Amino acid sequence: MVTVQAVDAPPLAPRAWLRWDVVDRLVAQLHPGTMLEIGCGQGAFGARLAARADYVGVEPDDAAHEVARRRIEPVGGQVIHGTDAAVPDGSLFDLVCFFEVLEHIRDDDTALRRWTGFVRPGGHVLLSVPAFADRFAPMDVQSGHYRRYDPDEMGRALVAAGLEDVRVVVYGWPLGYLLEAVRNRVSRRALAAMDDVPGPEEFTAASGRTMQPSRPLLAASIATGTLPFRWLQRLTRTRGTGLVAIGRRPAT
Repeated sequence: MVTVQAVDAPPLAPRAWLRWDVVDRLVAQLHPGTMLEIGCGQGAFGARLAARADYVGVEPDDAAHEVARRRIEPVGGQVIHGTDAAVPDGSLFDLVCFFEVLEHIRDDDTALRRWTGFVRPGGHVLLSVPAFADRFAPMDVQSGHYRRYDPDEMGRALVAAGLEDVRVVVYGWPLGYLLEAVRNRVSRRALAAMDDVPGPEEFTAASGRTMQPSRPLLAASIATGTLPFRWLQRLTRTRGTGLVAIGRRPAT
């Protein structure tokens, strides 16, 4: 099922709508009772997820955390100001998710193993990352990305973290190509104008707050305008600009 933006749901950027189409259907299949989102940003996904499960989000950025808290707490979720280290010891969840986060982590393998430790036996990890290493471009630099991921590489990383029944879906065809071309052009100009280009850590700090629609009319237009492309991207699982991956922690 493809959903049009609900009246009270936070706005999504065009690429986020393409991503949400995949995430929405996978979460509906899992029916998790409890959920942890690491790096929930401004809570656009979290507000939607918190309406479905007992939700906890963590977000280190001060400004993004405050926006996420205002969006998520009214629908019953909790937002912790901090990193995954702020999650109470011993906490286990049916679903642990992190969307557009892993590519910002220098040691992504260690982070993936650590975050898998928050999953109860038999539960799942659900994540998204930018797709295909050879598409790394100015947009990735300005976003604070260390890397992009090939589908096979992502699958192997999940298996190495101790997960099974791994699935990797490529999404974003064909609209994602146009969106990336525009964003790369903007980022190329922005980077060229900088006297001193920051490293990934500095860019990452603001990544969850950039390019986010805020005006209601624009948000509604994006939701409606991306609807046919959310259907089109389902025609292929090998072409696109992003990956959504899921894996299950063994029950024993």
